[in-house]
Amino acid sequence: MALISVDRERGLLTVEFQGLDKLWTLKSRLEIPLAHVRGATHDPGMARGPKGFRVAGTQFPGLITAGRFRRHGERLFWDVKNPDKAVVVELADGETYDRLVIEVDDPRATVALIEECITRS
Repeated sequence: MALISVDRERGLLTVEFQGLDKLWTLKSRLEIPLAHVRGATHDPGMARGPKGFRVAGTQFPGLITAGRFRRHGERLFWDVKNPDKAVVVELADGETYDRLVIEVDDPRATVALIEECITRS
């Protein structure tokens, strides 16, 4: 699971990976400028669908999808074990990834936080 936070002063969305997720994703954190965040949705359906081609990371179908993936030309970053808790963050062109698919503790609150921050910036 990951913790998503927003630092309005620095204008950053930060995703911090917890525990073994650091190992599975090969990352400890991602920092994305808020100006590059298009929006966020709670989307268990995407997390249950095709993941794409794994570039780096871990994938055990039905258990965990973590790391960098490519699907239909899109660059995706995954960290999901429970699809019901998946949040999809859409990013603007120029970022390393087109979408982040991240499992969080409270998907609805995380989406509300991100949406509120990008409408204010």
